[in-house]
Amino acid sequence: MKYIFVTGGVVSSLGKGLAGASLGTLLEHRGLRVTMQKLDPYLNVDPGTMNPLQHGEVYVLADGAETDLDLGHYERFTKCVLTRENNLTSGQVYETVLSNERRGDYLGKTVQVIPHITDEIKRRIRSFEQVGDADVLITEIGGTTGDIEGLPFLEAIRQFILQVGHENAIIIHVTLVPFIKAAGELKTKPTQQSVAKLREIGLQPEILLCRTEMPLEADVREKLSLYCNVPVGAVIEARDVENSIYEFPLMLQAEGLDEKVCHLLRLETPAADMEGWKKIVRSIVHPSRRTTIAVVGKYVELQDAYKSIYESLCHAGGANDCGVDLKIVDAEEIEADGADKYLGGVSGILVPGGFGDRGTEGKILAARYAREHRVPYFGICLGMQIATIEFARNACGLEGANSTEFDPKTPHPVIALLDEQVDVTEKGGSMRLGAWPALIKPGSKSHEAYGHTEIAERHRHRYEFNSAYRERMEAKGLVVAGTSPNGSLVEIIELKDHPWYVAVQFHPEFLSKPETPHPLFRDFIKAAMCR
Repeated sequence: MKYIFVTGGVVSSLGKGLAGASLGTLLEHRGLRVTMQKLDPYLNVDPGTMNPLQHGEVYVLADGAETDLDLGHYERFTKCVLTRENNLTSGQVYETVLSNERRGDYLGKTVQVIPHITDEIKRRIRSFEQVGDADVLITEIGGTTGDIEGLPFLEAIRQFILQVGHENAIIIHVTLVPFIKAAGELKTKPTQQSVAKLREIGLQPEILLCRTEMPLEADVREKLSLYCNVPVGAVIEARDVENSIYEFPLMLQAEGLDEKVCHLLRLETPAADMEGWKKIVRSIVHPSRRTTIAVVGKYVELQDAYKSIYESLCHAGGANDCGVDLKIVDAEEIEADGADKYLGGVSGILVPGGFGDRGTEGKILAARYAREHRVPYFGICLGMQIATIEFARNACGLEGANSTEFDPKTPHPVIALLDEQVDVTEKGGSMRLGAWPALIKPGSKSHEAYGHTEIAERHRHRYEFNSAYRERMEAKGLVVAGTSPNGSLVEIIELKDHPWYVAVQFHPEFLSKPETPHPLFRDFIKAAMCR
């Protein structure tokens, strides 16, 4: 197996995950089997209990792992089907090492960062060798070079490369080359300092991936080459893409990144055929028409909080030759000012997942607006629960209907805690998580989208539709379009007399890719185009 380590320098949020995923795309199109891994230096065991406003969305894998949002990039850009082994945090490393120590595995030795912590990190990197289903492992190291919490990971990589040899492992360093407007020039000093930090640790990057607003002219590349000890041909320009992140692999291919990587790792492969990818990009960047979708959420301040939702809408737009203009609406503003002010004129309304009661009444108003004005509605996880509450209150006359999450004393608990969640006290990793099967009702909008009656979708929730109210709501026009195989859990609801009103308990956004948009997102956009 060949190993590519992606580090970052100067500042955070440079797009290491996107860079690694884009490289993975290029290597797959050269015929290589690729898998990807994220090493995060924070002490949380996983991102499952972290606030989306601080960390971005929690990306859920098929095996139920709650992981970093970069794993979403990995799965969208490549053929990878990832597991909990593909995301490692410092918290997991220390938890494992301390468990080993308590069990007596170290035979009374003093437990130290070197070798015990670094050995566990190396073990997790090497674990992919045993699986044997990939030629290349791309590992992204979270954080920024120089952060104290990231040092054990960088030291582990130094040891690892020494053991496997430089012909089998390389470092790509993603760095910022800022343009100083007053001076009218790009500055290389931050990158020089960042690489110097790496070299202090004993790591020498083979490739520099330079995030910049301006073209890297020959003199800048030569300066970076000279001071960072990297060949000029390995100084790669990575400017912001103009229209879509799916243009990024094509930009890196034009810079020769994949060719350089294959040369360094002694990989003999044909050039990547990206014609199919270019076709996808053209459909996203140059659509024949446009539609406006309102996303009504509570974490709207941070773009990454609903990252997979936004990307899935982009994929669905491409499939319909339609550009999707997002109108991001804070649910609390709808509570204050009413739905008409923010939702008038939109072609579709999407209410995504979330936790807690903040903004829920605004989301209920959005669901009511979509139902009464016959605007296509797509509810996801909490968005389904919101739709259920709204329908119970305003279509069934169940005054005070609510979820026991928001009002434990509600007279009509149309959404209630899952039975297996009643005695749960630890919040981390304890929800209904991962891929679960469901049966789709023939003739429903969902069946029309999927084209078959059996599906498997990823979940992340504690509360569910209360089946005690099912008959009353069905009598008023609610359609239970999907259930668990034994019929006990409601997975999908629809409205009988509505152009397109579908709400699901699961997270379809985790299965959407640019070349294979999720069928529910695809049909949601198709319905929105008809308004």
